Amino acid sequence: MLKGIDSILSPDLLKVLMEMGHGDEIVIADGNFPSAAIAQRLIRCDGHGVCSLLKSALKLLPLDIYVPKPVALMSVVKGDNTKPTIWNEYKDIIIASGEKFTDFDFVERFDFYERAKKAYAVVATGEKALYANIILKKGVI
Repeated sequence: MLKGIDSILSPDLLKVLMEMGHGDEIVIADGNFPSAAIAQRLIRCDGHGVCSLLKSALKLLPLDIYVPKPVALMSVVKGDNTKPTIWNEYKDIIIASGEKFTDFDFVERFDFYERAKKAYAVVATGEKALYANIILKKGVI
């Protein structure tokens, strides 16, 4: 055990956060996301939600200030009437973290999958909310 590190951050996840360099991306995926099929590196966090992982990760992971939108979400598919309320929670968590944030980058579903394939890692969660997938681009300290 270490002091000051949220216990939700597993040793594998901490290792990945440390290994990532400036501009690398990490996906925190909901329970419906095809994480195992897409991930170069898969971190399992079953039983946890995206919000708690996002909050803990942002205590350690700086967002990239050199891009206009370092946080990306999967857009709602055309014709789907889902209104993802979890996005408001994400915005509140990011703002509370103190990271520079203006707005989300909304990415079409299949473009999101392609971007996730290039991500440094995918964190698979048990999140039940729809459209709860989020990509974070790492910055510098």
